[in-house]
Amino acid sequence: MHLARRRLFYLAACAAALAAGARITRAQSYPSRPVRLIVGLAAGGGQDIVARLMGQWLSERLGRQFIVENRPGASGNLALEAVANAPPDGYTLALLGVNNAINASLYNKPGFEFLRDIAPVGAVMRVPLVMVVNPSFPATTVPQFIAYAKANPGKITMGSGVPYRGGALALNDLIGGQLQVMFDTMPESIGFIRAGTLRPLAVTTTERASVLPDVPTVSDFVPGYEASAWYGIGAPRNTPAEIVDTLNREINAGLADPKIKARLVELGGTLAAGSPAAFGKFIADDAEKWAKVIRFAGVKPQ
Repeated sequence: MHLARRRLFYLAACAAALAAGARITRAQSYPSRPVRLIVGLAAGGGQDIVARLMGQWLSERLGRQFIVENRPGASGNLALEAVANAPPDGYTLALLGVNNAINASLYNKPGFEFLRDIAPVGAVMRVPLVMVVNPSFPATTVPQFIAYAKANPGKITMGSGVPYRGGALALNDLIGGQLQVMFDTMPESIGFIRAGTLRPLAVTTTERASVLPDVPTVSDFVPGYEASAWYGIGAPRNTPAEIVDTLNREINAGLADPKIKARLVELGGTLAAGSPAAFGKFIADDAEKWAKVIRFAGVKPQ
């Protein structure tokens, strides 16, 4: 009886060692082929910019190409559905953004459940939105904009990245004069603001943005107003923890790299290095925040 028990313990220990060895081998061999990083919005936008920057970094660090694939449609749902239904092997990843957190309450049956089916890998950065207008628009401040809107009901056309399949496409119409205003992400707009082809009226965070220190916040004029965007990377649920940890470690290394860090800060971002668990909590909290906004506004899920 004593020998049988010892043999059972021995076999259990061997099984555990083999499993641990298999996990280590799998982590060390990943990636052994190119990895797809799917972006749910059009090329040229904030998500695309961040995906290409981080994809290049991961390619250099891990020795295999991370291919950015733009798959716009349904405000990012088409891309996220593809990732959620992909094999959980680390070879199909998603560039995540605030649109995914908002969509969790806007769509009834998108073909997946965001918080259930997407595993958080690592946050990249958080960014303000910026209220921008065409330079020909007759308002240079938020109070002037509000006064103009009240005096001209129904005459202001606002754009967003949802119907345009990406903010970069909407910006083209804003610059061309077909739109009058957008609340856009900083990485998409900052270049046009610096070039003078867009006029910033305010940023949407509670504090001014370091890249636009002279631009006020919306909350300076509308107390309590706050909104921001964010970027990170996710994978299909059940992706092995050792692969998630490998990717998370390299993402955080990128955020510590002086060149990557400088580029992200130049785009108006606040770096958000951390663990997969911390990123998961942030996503869940943000999704709940926007769910409350949607319920308060009475928006019907599609």
